[in-house]
Amino acid sequence: MPGGRLTQQDRQRIAAGLTDGLSYAEIARRLDRSTSTISREIARNGGPRDYQPQQAHGATLQRARRGPPAPPRAARVPGGTVEEEIIELAVRSGLPRMTARVHVDLLLSEHGRRTAAELTRRLTVSPASVSVAVNFLVQQGYVRRERDPQRRRDIYVVDDDAWYHSIVISSRQTLESAQAAMAAAETLGLDTPVGQRLAKVGTFLERVTEDVTESADRWRALLA
Repeated sequence: MPGGRLTQQDRQRIAAGLTDGLSYAEIARRLDRSTSTISREIARNGGPRDYQPQQAHGATLQRARRGPPAPPRAARVPGGTVEEEIIELAVRSGLPRMTARVHVDLLLSEHGRRTAAELTRRLTVSPASVSVAVNFLVQQGYVRRERDPQRRRDIYVVDDDAWYHSIVISSRQTLESAQAAMAAAETLGLDTPVGQRLAKVGTFLERVTEDVTESADRWRALLA
């Protein structure tokens, strides 16, 4: 993975990429950097609309003279840390808390990848808890599993394309529910109140799923 600090020329190329409407991933590819590096650089220096390369470079030099910035886990926002806020949002959306903690820790990691041992140590939980959480995330497409043949261990990865796969998997599950509802409607009879209700639900879920899948396919290039 490419490393090193961004130069002033790098920042000028970032600004040019934003002006041209390039995605963060494409800018990162052209600079041979990680997408997370580009995302952090832009976010801490005004965002995509107000990013100015000279000011960004000067601010970075000032931060370097003051010492290293606080890690993401200590970044304060109203009500708690950034990490805690994202976890709470995930829990409110229906994700189990342990699973949310694992997912967020992966999301906020430098390169979006950790081993099971690293997750266990960082979250101070049992290996079994991490295993259950990771298996769920893999099944839902939020995380993928890589094998490290040299150390014979699994590495869990959150990459940009994970969001596409999670939507596709969710849509597939919703489509299965739609098909089950329509099958039940035919069994019970389309001329019965229950059959008509299930047929409407099945048709609605089927049409919505088709729209979501088509939209995900259409905009997938943004993650490239």
